[in-house]
Amino acid sequence: MVIHEGDIAVNVGRSAVKCNGDKCRWSKNDTGTVNVPYTLSSEFKLADVSAIRSAMQDFSTLTCVQFTPRTVELDYLQIIAGSGCWSLIGKVGGRQSLSLDTECVGRGTIQHELNHALGFIHEQSRSDRDDYIDIIQGNIIPGTEVNFLKYDSNNLGLEYDYSSVMHYGRYAFSNSLWADTPTIVPKPDASKPIGQRYGLSTLDIAKINKLYQCGVCRTLLSNSTGSLTSSNYPNNYLSNNNCLWLIRLPSNQIFLQFNAFDVVSSPACASDYLRIYDGSSRSAPVLLDRACGAGQLPPVISSGNTMLLEFISDNGTEATGFTASYSTVTCGATLTSTMGNISSPNYPSNYPPSTDCAWVITAPTGFVVSLNMTDFDVEYTTRNCAYDYLLVFNGPKTTSPLIGRYCGKSVVPSITSSGSSLLLQFHSDNAIQLKGFLAKYAFVTQN
Repeated sequence: MVIHEGDIAVNVGRSAVKCNGDKCRWSKNDTGTVNVPYTLSSEFKLADVSAIRSAMQDFSTLTCVQFTPRTVELDYLQIIAGSGCWSLIGKVGGRQSLSLDTECVGRGTIQHELNHALGFIHEQSRSDRDDYIDIIQGNIIPGTEVNFLKYDSNNLGLEYDYSSVMHYGRYAFSNSLWADTPTIVPKPDASKPIGQRYGLSTLDIAKINKLYQCGVCRTLLSNSTGSLTSSNYPNNYLSNNNCLWLIRLPSNQIFLQFNAFDVVSSPACASDYLRIYDGSSRSAPVLLDRACGAGQLPPVISSGNTMLLEFISDNGTEATGFTASYSTVTCGATLTSTMGNISSPNYPSNYPPSTDCAWVITAPTGFVVSLNMTDFDVEYTTRNCAYDYLLVFNGPKTTSPLIGRYCGKSVVPSITSSGSSLLLQFHSDNAIQLKGFLAKYAFVTQN
């Protein structure tokens, strides 16, 4: 086995550049799923196995490709804890090895090698790369120039992707790590980030779905803020929807708010519904289960940096659907227990700088939320609490009536919502940090 371009394994007599014909693709079954059987070496640690399977899950969530444990299949991936990170390009037939050593079990690196196995070359090797990047030959380590060859690739009619998980970094094979010796410079903006290994990009997913003709309704949202809508909104959504949106931030948590919601109502929301998961797959805990009907939905806050939305519709009557927006928060939660505590991060120690938190408290029908502050010490300013502050909204949204903006050591009055929800938002700047706050909440009968 010869390793080419750092991580592409080349069989003698086989092209490592372009996989022509269906024989080099993994086959699709009658249900439209592309199953890629695999085995995992027993040498992998439990944490590595978990990381590999989690990285595989993104393909299952966002494409029609599913990596499935091998049973009796003749064509399969043998994932080994070998030396280095490498893979063959596309399906070669029989048992084909893919290597992930201990340095290769990060999410993006795993997905990079799996994408090779699906048939994808490096992004900077595609035929039109000269329109988007410059290769600085004088900065390349002598003898490694072969890693920057350009090929007659199948670009699938999709644009060049600087943020692809398949793209080399700016200093790949550089003869120095100083900032003035990059080997790849994007253009026209030389400062544009390239070569991430965080995870599949939006275009990576589009390319997989186009190459394998998946025809699935799947969307990845990876910006720190964004929005999403049901199909055809504000007109009626389509029948027989089965759509997924994965919100995946580099870090922190996700604060999702609904601007409109109108989904056909049915007993137990059995026909059309929206479900939200606290994670990246449908096996994650449920944040909002089978929502339907018309009216206001409460915001939801993830516990981590991923959130999955699933929308299902049958072939009957349809409605306008929904529109929602999201942003990032560094802490917070969706609270539905009968009573509980809310505190600033690190309480009773000082809260951290540059922090934004959100808590949504939602009581069941017939109840309101009672909030009592037991301790409060937040940086004070006479300029309308401009630096660090706590906002309390009489409702679940940032557009709900503002009850108060609080800072300093002043006593925060007891608060009772007029409806079933309160929203609390805490902000700190990068200057002074104090102890923060501790509050208790409870659901009480609505008068």
